[in-house]
Amino acid sequence: MARDVDRRLQQHAAGRGARYTRGRGPLALVYREPCPNRSSALAREHAIKQLPRAAKEALVREASP
Repeated sequence: MARDVDRRLQQHAAGRGARYTRGRGPLALVYREPCPNRSSALAREHAIKQLPRAAKEALVREASP
């Protein structure tokens, strides 16, 4: 969860993001969803993480132009 998703992605790409993402590049943002506040964003993030892989892939396909 990030307020400025583009800035956060740039941090990860530059190696200044979370330790998990270092060495796992190149990174690409495949899904983004606006939320009204931090609480609902964290709840939605948790809900997405609980989805099976096929459902996550469907979210990405639906969001792609």
